[in-house]
Amino acid sequence: MKLAIVTMTVIVTAALAAFGQEGAVENVKHGAKKAGQTIKNGVETAGEKTKEAAETVGQKTKETAQTVGEKTKETAKTVGRKTKETAQTVGQKTKETAKTVHGKSKKAVNKAKAETSDQQSTNQAPNTPAPTDR
Repeated sequence: MKLAIVTMTVIVTAALAAFGQEGAVENVKHGAKKAGQTIKNGVETAGEKTKEAAETVGQKTKETAQTVGEKTKETAKTVGRKTKETAQTVGQKTKETAKTVHGKSKKAVNKAKAETSDQQSTNQAPNTPAPTDR
């Protein structure tokens, strides 16, 4: 009977050892599963954050492009308006200069006519005979 008790003890001890190892394996599996889930969650969170950041950058880029477009349009309008104003001013100055030149030319022509008339009248011989010619 002693031999049966010793054999039983050995069998029970072996069984308990096997169950203990199985529990350790289960603990390792569970820990690995938890670690894998944590990594998966981290990757998903990183993906979501990256997507949000990309959307924000895209939105900001779009807004900036619209602002630049509006500023360019305003600048183009301002340049057009300023160019038109400058052209009108130049046209007005040209018109005024032409009037001044025309007036001066007219005065010069009149003066030249007057001088020519004066010269002709002083160079003309008198119609009446001179007293010494008789």
